[in-house]
Amino acid sequence: MTIFFQILLNNVLPLSVMIAVGVILQRAFSLDIKTLSKLNFYLFSPAIMFQLIYETPISVSAFGQVMLFIALFMAVQFAAVELVIRARGYGGGMKAAMRNSVLFYNSANYGIPLNQLVFAGNPFTLSVQVLVMMVQNLVPNTYGVYNVNAHKADWKAIRRIIVSMPSIYVIPLAFAMRGLEIPLPNSLYTPVGYLASAFIGTALITLGVQLGSMSWRISRSLAADVGFSVCLRLLAGPALAWLIILALTPIIRFDELTAAALILSSAVPTSLSSVLLAVEFDNEAEFASQAVFVSTVLSVVTVTVVIYMLNVQM
Repeated sequence: MTIFFQILLNNVLPLSVMIAVGVILQRAFSLDIKTLSKLNFYLFSPAIMFQLIYETPISVSAFGQVMLFIALFMAVQFAAVELVIRARGYGGGMKAAMRNSVLFYNSANYGIPLNQLVFAGNPFTLSVQVLVMMVQNLVPNTYGVYNVNAHKADWKAIRRIIVSMPSIYVIPLAFAMRGLEIPLPNSLYTPVGYLASAFIGTALITLGVQLGSMSWRISRSLAADVGFSVCLRLLAGPALAWLIILALTPIIRFDELTAAALILSSAVPTSLSSVLLAVEFDNEAEFASQAVFVSTVLSVVTVTVVIYMLNVQM
């Protein structure tokens, strides 16, 4: 039990404090969430993506292992959420919102600092989390945009939105420059570093601002839907990740650190991107906001349990 509370105090509560600061600022000053989200989306997130990919050593074998895991994990989660969608009989907009709330998880502004805290800044586990973050950055900006618009917009309009997303250019650029060993001039490297350093604090505060702007009462009509979403994200997520690791280990032989980093990455709450997509494209924003709020609050307990179980097994 002592270890459990140490994990809670040292690994999870620091993130909660930063989120709480955002909530307090929002309640005191009514900050503009769209401005903050644009700063994160167009400046801080691309900067940290570029910096981490450009600077973090990622072996070909680790890249292949992580990509295979992510592909299987997202496929299994998609199948699980589709079962819920069919059982509940959701329509077009709600189907998209439920998928996004489960498939898109907070691998950046929650996952990166959590990984750094739990693994004490280990560069290898950070590289694993960077790859997860890369995929979780690309998928909402491509499939996610298509998902919330497919039932009400034509493909040309959706394509215009997707090609405007910065991540689809930053990620291959960083990989190309690293692979070709192209140095980044100091005049550019320094500002990229400044922007990347601002990411974690700003992103956690932005999440707090979003949570602070929401109603903290769960609508009765949405309570069951939010419950299904949160269970699939916080409980089924790490459980499915663990099962996939077990299934793949005889073939790929994941080492303990890789396995632990992947399971931990799957345990984080619903991504803020699901809310931003819902708000931006007017698609079940109330449900998306409540799913993010409830999963973030409950993750304080569930993520602590996952970390505790990983520590016991390691």
